[in-house]
Amino acid sequence: MLHLIMNDILGTPAILVGLFALIGLLLQKKGIADVVSGTLKTVMGFIILSAGATVLTGALDLFGQMFEHAFHIKGIIPNNEAIVALAQKTFGAETAMIMVFGMVVNIILARFTKFKFIFLTGHHTMFMACMLAAVLSASGIEGVTLVIIGSIILGALMVFMPALLQPYTRQITGSDDVAIGHFGSIGYFVSGTIGKYFGNKEKSTEEIKVPKSLGFLRDSSVALALTMALMFIVVACFTGPTFIEEKLSGGTNFIVFSLTQAITFAGGVFIVLAGVRMVIAEIVPAFKGIADKVVPNAKPALDCPIVFPFAPNAVIVGFLASFVAGVISMFLLPVFGLAVIVPGLVPHFFTGAAAGVFGNATGGRRGAILGSLANGLIISFLPALLLPVLGSLGFNGTTFGDADFGIVGILLGNLLKLF
Repeated sequence: MLHLIMNDILGTPAILVGLFALIGLLLQKKGIADVVSGTLKTVMGFIILSAGATVLTGALDLFGQMFEHAFHIKGIIPNNEAIVALAQKTFGAETAMIMVFGMVVNIILARFTKFKFIFLTGHHTMFMACMLAAVLSASGIEGVTLVIIGSIILGALMVFMPALLQPYTRQITGSDDVAIGHFGSIGYFVSGTIGKYFGNKEKSTEEIKVPKSLGFLRDSSVALALTMALMFIVVACFTGPTFIEEKLSGGTNFIVFSLTQAITFAGGVFIVLAGVRMVIAEIVPAFKGIADKVVPNAKPALDCPIVFPFAPNAVIVGFLASFVAGVISMFLLPVFGLAVIVPGLVPHFFTGAAAGVFGNATGGRRGAILGSLANGLIISFLPALLLPVLGSLGFNGTTFGDADFGIVGILLGNLLKLF
């Protein structure tokens, strides 16, 4: 039963978010039809979002293999799912306990402090719980003490990180109804701050004028498909047909395969956006019940793609700028004696795109570009600096990819060394 609750229910983001919607609707004493409809649509929206993310991840993983083979670069590839899967063999129980009690701390802090945020991105809750378990264990802390310290830190992060971003999130969404619950927050905050001081919000990425002959580029899905097609085909030419057709495509022509994967990627983004719209449409009204009854004035903190529909052009600009910074970082990291971090397409897409939206909201086109470049550098250097504090977990060829994991892990690991 404990395994069912911790891993299968609390560890499944769609079910977790659906439970919050169900509780919210019940607290509002909605009719059975509204409760069933709202709960199922919330779960469905999250599953659609997750399905889109799976499509994206599949295309990006193939691109990563092509990139690594083409340029003969070996190094650490940040991937949250991979590092957590490895860590579960050693820290599975600790991760589950920190996750559950961290959520309790989140609710307590939201109820009794001014930080009225409920963190609903279940998979990132689990990722951070796992990272905390690994760092605390590597520092010699174990048992009940490990769970208590990890839970308090996790619960605090689940309210403080959304609060840090909320002033910028309000500028993006035009309301105070939702927050960002994603542990790439430091990157988004830096991007928004850079845009604020070095950009010009009057010149938005969304106001880029496209000639009539290129009017099809106004459709963000088409523009993204063409951008990714260009990237895939260029890298495919360096990779060569032999590797792609023998190892990846199952014999399909390497150019046709690359084009198909680029369009698949764009389709994945379209699916993600559809899921986001459905989740927001259902979770915000449902959440009012929790806000009114349990945590007055609480806001749901949701995954970073919720900001994508507000600035689709900034999504493309942010991803490309962050990835460019990641490529540049590969050559800078050895200069500082650090491990080479191969730019992971998944973290650069999701966090780079979100950073682009934040930078655009405060600083327009310049803010989107500069802010996303900064995010790319952050998620390249922090994973390299994080490796030493992960103990034996840092020798597996992968690590945590998003900014907050690096900041929290490095600060906690080095702080514990002092004691």
